[in-house]
Amino acid sequence: MRADTIFALASAPGRAGVQVIRISGPDAGAVLSRLTGRPLPPPRQAALVGLRDPVTGELFDKALVLSFPTPGSFTGEDVVELHLHGGRAVLSAATQALTGLGLRVAEPGEFSRRAFEHGKLDLTEAEAIADLVDAETAAQRRQALRQMEGALGQLYDGWRHRLTRALAHLEADIDFPDEDLPGGLSDAVRPVVVGLVAELSAHLADQGRGERLRDGISIAILGAPNAGKSSLLNAIARRDVAIVSNQAGTTRDVIEVQLDLGGYPVLLADTAGLRDAADLVETEGIRRALDRAAKADLKLLVFDGGELPDPATLALADDDAILVMNKADLPGAVAPLVGRPILPISARTGEGVPALLAALEQAVAARYAPSGAPALTRARHRSALEECRENLHRALQAPLPELAAEDVRLAVRALGRITGRVDVEDLLDVIFRDFCIGK
Repeated sequence: MRADTIFALASAPGRAGVQVIRISGPDAGAVLSRLTGRPLPPPRQAALVGLRDPVTGELFDKALVLSFPTPGSFTGEDVVELHLHGGRAVLSAATQALTGLGLRVAEPGEFSRRAFEHGKLDLTEAEAIADLVDAETAAQRRQALRQMEGALGQLYDGWRHRLTRALAHLEADIDFPDEDLPGGLSDAVRPVVVGLVAELSAHLADQGRGERLRDGISIAILGAPNAGKSSLLNAIARRDVAIVSNQAGTTRDVIEVQLDLGGYPVLLADTAGLRDAADLVETEGIRRALDRAAKADLKLLVFDGGELPDPATLALADDDAILVMNKADLPGAVAPLVGRPILPISARTGEGVPALLAALEQAVAARYAPSGAPALTRARHRSALEECRENLHRALQAPLPELAAEDVRLAVRALGRITGRVDVEDLLDVIFRDFCIGK
């Protein structure tokens, strides 16, 4: 455990009505007394006090202060908060006073790391704090809150406890073969392992739902040149993001816009028109368009209402595609016969765009709305779960009980690394380094 005392600005930097400095460590209470010249206020009760630089004696602010003694604090250490006026000069004076008392500025994520080290959080809950700070949509907020409340950690710890019990049965069978133990211990363990393999497989077969909500759901706009893809992107974004021109092949690279679609984070991408390319640059643009189509979670296939259906665009129609007929407002526009429903719109006038957005929102919600068990949210979790499942598969095929026990032990360790129960020291820097200062 760490013995030094740290501090950091826990609110957003810049001019504001209030800014909060958080202090954590064994000297937090003594530091507050030095700043105020008074005893500590009662725990968790705000007190309005004057704050003075202990070296110069100069009053630098009159502020609310709170004390959170160990162990009933976020970090599990003594914690103090200074609720200062939000001016730069106040922050500068407070920083000077605290460093003068021997405190150091916290590293990114250090408060959450100390909370983990003192058993206040497991790693999934700590990661959820970072996700909640970064959340930009309602769906991201809900997912982060559910994980921060322990839903994901409880699921993985439950699996780990079941495997630990199974491992105890196997080791008893190995270590005490001559004891009068109940028969069929290995037979009793097998259904547990088989059941956990099935649960792990179902959890992993989620099409990356949790990761998509964290990082953004990818939607690609695809179609022939001059079908109106860039105009549609601008209409959905409600600003001029892409250049619109009557000249075919204007879009050469992928143009992306981040959206909040009914509470879901979406990355909408305009792509080069699909046709036989006229030059090397356009060829590369089309290659990128097709690559984006292959990786997209959903596709908007845009057809020109005044033209015959484009075969290259039709070839991309699958269960993840929504078909759109643009230029529906033009005389003579006719929906192409493409063998499935197609939404008529006019990217120029906005006609039909609300209906398209509603269809997109419905498609996104159908795929990514929370349901059942909490979704895994990070590649780190997925890798550990796949390792756990692989070890359990080996355990089921092991010819000797000693080998089966070792594979189950490895599976237990893989699960423990997700929540931080075992062997995670080498992971901590990676996990916490992307946190913001003050968390």
